[in-house]
Amino acid sequence: MSERAPLVAIVGRPNVGKSALFNRLTRSRGALVEDLPGTTRDRIYGRLEWRGRRLSVVDTGGLAGADEDPFAPLVREGIVHALEEADAALLVVDGAAPLTSADHEIAELLRRSGLHVLVVANKSDRSSARALIGEAHALALGAPIGISAYHGMGVGELLDAVLDLLPQAPESDAAAEERPIRVAIVGRPNVGKSSLVNAILGESRVIVSDVPGTTRDAVDTPFAFEGRSMLLIDTAGIRRRGRVERGVERHSVQRAQRAIDRADAVVLVIDQAEPLAAQDAHIAGYAQEHATGLVLAVAKWDLVPEAIEPRDMGSAIDRRYHFVPWAPVLVTSSVTGEGVRDLLEVVSHIAEVRRRRVQTSELNLTLRRAVSRHAPPSSGTKRLRLLYATQAEVEPPTFVLFVNDPSLVHFSYHRYLENRIRDAFDFAGTGIRLIFRARANLPPEERAAAAERRSGRRGAGRGRALAAEPAAGGPSEPTAVGAGG
Repeated sequence: MSERAPLVAIVGRPNVGKSALFNRLTRSRGALVEDLPGTTRDRIYGRLEWRGRRLSVVDTGGLAGADEDPFAPLVREGIVHALEEADAALLVVDGAAPLTSADHEIAELLRRSGLHVLVVANKSDRSSARALIGEAHALALGAPIGISAYHGMGVGELLDAVLDLLPQAPESDAAAEERPIRVAIVGRPNVGKSSLVNAILGESRVIVSDVPGTTRDAVDTPFAFEGRSMLLIDTAGIRRRGRVERGVERHSVQRAQRAIDRADAVVLVIDQAEPLAAQDAHIAGYAQEHATGLVLAVAKWDLVPEAIEPRDMGSAIDRRYHFVPWAPVLVTSSVTGEGVRDLLEVVSHIAEVRRRRVQTSELNLTLRRAVSRHAPPSSGTKRLRLLYATQAEVEPPTFVLFVNDPSLVHFSYHRYLENRIRDAFDFAGTGIRLIFRARANLPPEERAAAAERRSGRRGAGRGRALAAEPAAGGPSEPTAVGAGG
């Protein structure tokens, strides 16, 4: 494991541009940006490299008074935690507006922290900033650095100043770093996603509230499990399309969907009180379409009556989610910790499965046996012939099957072949992709081999449409599924 990069906390009152600065530094859109105070509530972590040195940054919620934001005490607790982790802090103020009591309160909090602090006057490209930027000296934390996070003005000078504050960071070595397992926690609003995240991390990393929609960002949190690096992505609750409100919530749902897109494994959190909701099935279908790993985690199991057994719940969920029979079902409780370790072990296994490569000869032998047991359907006088198969990619496992005519592949036979591959090579827990291509796209060496096989059969007629499984002890053709032609 490489040495930890120094962590820089970005703090300030609401709507001064902290998230815009975070996105600028990390060259991402990791933090939600909206012209509404209090858009960010949770801590969001990211990485950057500057002048050959690696840094980590954490964006925090805007600190406001309790009368302005009911989440203010929880946001403050998150800021304090971020400062305890950090090696330095950036106090972001609005350089185009007068200082407020909240700015002074945060400055006092930073002075007590003992951290190296830089005052960052954002929006300094505005005309009103010229007369106001000097006010930041009143915070008694040194001369402010004027920037525009939106336009990138002054950000390079800011990073130079940050590096001068910090001890020498480890040199960037991307090859030495193992990519973490990316785990997206998804589900409907208020089903216990953030509570599960905090149970996994063993701390209150994200805000938990009974108010639906508390989480707005897709919050990335790195951690380690049994020596393996992981990245936990807590997402906003995905509502039914007709109930998604405009503005922040619409962006939150889009973030949750993008989190699924980039995840190795999706943990769909299902409320035990409503385990068969249609919207949960919709989310599972979205994960299936993107061929991610998928775990169905029944949350709040501590509230379930003792008469209900986990296997009974599992059977009901299996029937509801029949379209993803490969997805494991676990029961969890954020209160008691039940199932949390099992969940992480399953996710680790899924990550390994998604990186598995299958030998071409074994893949073709498996498919040849499948064809022998259940011949493909025909359409009129035309019958599907399966010629050759190979694994093209991992993450997700992707298999290319060359056939005489892809239009002859019925969805039921597609599913049949997928299940045979799953059973043979243990792809439980993850989506896989089968791509059917026409014979003309066969690799040159396989095209030549197919032509040679066809030539050898001409004296004996056309023969069977598809090769059967070789007899016991007989020779096999590891490079072809079907009999060509």
